[in-house]
Amino acid sequence: MDLSNLKPAEGSVKNQGKRIGRGQGSGKGGTATRGHKGAKSRSGYSKKLGFEGGQMPLQRRVPKFGFTNINRVEYQGVNLDTLQKLVEEKVIKDSVDFETLLSLGLVGKNELVKILGRGELKTKLTVTAHKFTATAKAAIEAAGGEAVTL
Repeated sequence: MDLSNLKPAEGSVKNQGKRIGRGQGSGKGGTATRGHKGAKSRSGYSKKLGFEGGQMPLQRRVPKFGFTNINRVEYQGVNLDTLQKLVEEKVIKDSVDFETLLSLGLVGKNELVKILGRGELKTKLTVTAHKFTATAKAAIEAAGGEAVTL
């Protein structure tokens, strides 16, 4: 090692990059690499989301249809086979409520829970939820359990 091959440690020095808009002598003066005229050459320019250079944007070209009910109530579904699997893994014993489902990560804290009827329940369970499908309620009661609506 001698003075001819000294260099700073890897990653310790960042390239300063080109100094733009610092006069003609720098070679990057004048338009400061932005070109002549047009929106992109102006200060404060930021392209709008979906902007297509003045062409009619896609979200305005595509026809809109349908109806979205603003009063719709969304439920997070939990199926019977999921509950049965939890019983088999000995995660739950005899009752399931919102706090249990929340702690297991099956539902979010601001969600409403609906028990759905896929699969079969072999264990006697007391299930507490916001809603039940008719098949789920029948299956829970057939297994000797209880469906409690919040």
